[in-house]
Amino acid sequence: MKAKGTPAGFALGKAVGDGNNWVHWLVWLHGGKMVDEKSNVVINSPETVAALEYAHQLYQTFIPGTLSWQDPNNKKAFLDGQVSLTANGISVYYAAKNSPDAKMQDMAKDIQHAHFPIGPVGKPSELMLFKHSKYPNATKELVRFLMKGEQYNPRMEKSIGYVAQPLKAYEKSPIWTADPKHTVYRDGPALMTYQGNAGPLGYASAACMADYIMLDMVAEASSGQRTPKEAAERAAELAKSYYKV
Repeated sequence: MKAKGTPAGFALGKAVGDGNNWVHWLVWLHGGKMVDEKSNVVINSPETVAALEYAHQLYQTFIPGTLSWQDPNNKKAFLDGQVSLTANGISVYYAAKNSPDAKMQDMAKDIQHAHFPIGPVGKPSELMLFKHSKYPNATKELVRFLMKGEQYNPRMEKSIGYVAQPLKAYEKSPIWTADPKHTVYRDGPALMTYQGNAGPLGYASAACMADYIMLDMVAEASSGQRTPKEAAERAAELAKSYYKV
């Protein structure tokens, strides 16, 4: 793809969704983890270093500028024809399909979607995000209301599948088969794991995500700012400031 002038490009800047999603997959598919089941920081491991070495090789095929990409940048680059492969939700396809520009509509016909590949760990390694609330009872009631079919199905339909269902019952929603290019997003929730893998969710896991520890680690190793080992060591020290076992 690079030789043809339309390389890959994955976000390596402060991209909350697209950047975090693909770098967690990359580390996890090699067996790297931020912490173990007892919340001991284990990100500085041979598995993580192997992931970062792969990231550095992958980065050589990227379009220049991905170190500063935030969430909108990969979408813009793809729709502009600058890249032919990126990590994004269905919003790229949605924008092209619904554009009044005939060229964009033609592009939509050629867009394809796929899950992230399975790596050495032998199982899917995609990222699921969680948020926490100080008001759990009110939050539960709101979620219960929003998850009822009369609220949730129209939401999925309007987003053409950008919002993936957390309940298996909604896998049967017509939106997932109305267009075969939607279907890959239907299966995403069943393949995902949570941030902070493999420790518990909470303040520490959320803080590590908010500080982009995993994302910055991959960006540093990818670009050569640090060696994979140095990047992993720095990430471990940062994570330890939150995980105090």
